[in-house]
Amino acid sequence: MNIAELSLAGLFIAIIVSCFTRLNIGVLSIALAWIIGVYFGGMKLETVMAGFPVSLFLTLAGVTLLFTQAQVNGTLDHVAHRAVRVCRGNVGFIPIMFFFVGLGLATMGPGNIASIALLAPLAMATAHRAKIPPFLMAIMAGNGTNGGALSPFAPTGVIATGLMQKIGLGGHEWQTYGYNAAAHAIVAFAGYFLFGGWKLFRLRYEFEPQPGDARHEHLSRKHYTTLAVIFALILSVIFLKINVGMGALVGAMILPVFGAADHVEAIKRMPWNVIVMVTGVTVLVSIMEKTQGLQLFSDMLARLATPHSATAVVAFVVGLISVYASTSGVILPTFLPMVPSLVARIGGGVQAFAIASSINVGGHLVDVSPLSTTGALCIASAVASTDSRRLFNQMLAWGLSMAVVGAAICYTFFA
Repeated sequence: MNIAELSLAGLFIAIIVSCFTRLNIGVLSIALAWIIGVYFGGMKLETVMAGFPVSLFLTLAGVTLLFTQAQVNGTLDHVAHRAVRVCRGNVGFIPIMFFFVGLGLATMGPGNIASIALLAPLAMATAHRAKIPPFLMAIMAGNGTNGGALSPFAPTGVIATGLMQKIGLGGHEWQTYGYNAAAHAIVAFAGYFLFGGWKLFRLRYEFEPQPGDARHEHLSRKHYTTLAVIFALILSVIFLKINVGMGALVGAMILPVFGAADHVEAIKRMPWNVIVMVTGVTVLVSIMEKTQGLQLFSDMLARLATPHSATAVVAFVVGLISVYASTSGVILPTFLPMVPSLVARIGGGVQAFAIASSINVGGHLVDVSPLSTTGALCIASAVASTDSRRLFNQMLAWGLSMAVVGAAICYTFFA
């Protein structure tokens, strides 16, 4: 077994172990990356750990710290209740509202990652208050923001547009966005109703304040201060293009300085296990890139595809990798430049735009996986009483299944 095959096997081992034990897959992935990279690949430890996603870590840490503070001081409870009023108490419409809010926000410019980072804490807090299953809220909010990922104004859309221009597929920006948004709407609403969302339309949510419960009092100075910081962050991300993680860290420092949040308590309540889980897996994926493990996987793709099945096979393989790898940072830069060679090798009149679209859509549909930033932020934003392990497994199963569903959608759209 060569090093590429070994790195691919390492990822499969991590997946299998995480499915049947409570071992943190992030810790296991870092250990496997060290063993494979140093003792089999001859790398230095510094080279192995260079794959640690510092930017992702800062995004997760900054956003979860800020919104954990907002949760601890009761701000999210107040806002969640007021958000429910938009749906006039009909519980079934609440996740649908968050889908369209996420889609609109991501399309405006922040993109899917920044938008879900801003939206997930509110969405998951609202789900808890209205007794909506957290899984249903996660797939609606997550798919809503991912649906806007390829907006020409969003960071991932800019990346996709630039890469497609380099391979001679420029001028399809809004068509690319439309296909991606439509695919996410299809899977989100299908999943919502399939997993019981229709039952929620029979429920009403009524706010019943409990005597002595501070969260149900009128908004105070600390709540207004917290909301001001959150809105300032949103506006800064949209109009000033600041990094959402670093902006959130600054906001998380402002709140305790003005006496609006308990910084120490918020640090204790942060979902560190989730942060380690997601960032650790990325280290192992980085080793796969360095050792050509991902390339090995893509070579298998060309051998499996035929002119008739090419779009489905491409979407499936890309989706399967994207469950664990960054779509904007790994999938698009790795696979879109391969489109011309794939078209040439497959032959049979396969269209380059169809293959590129399958990569774009297939890569994004799986991103509600808990091993992607979108899914991780949803889990990290769930209230403390949530069974995070169960939610993790539900979202992992959803993400993996989207590789198959994405293949079917891409075959239907682009074959």
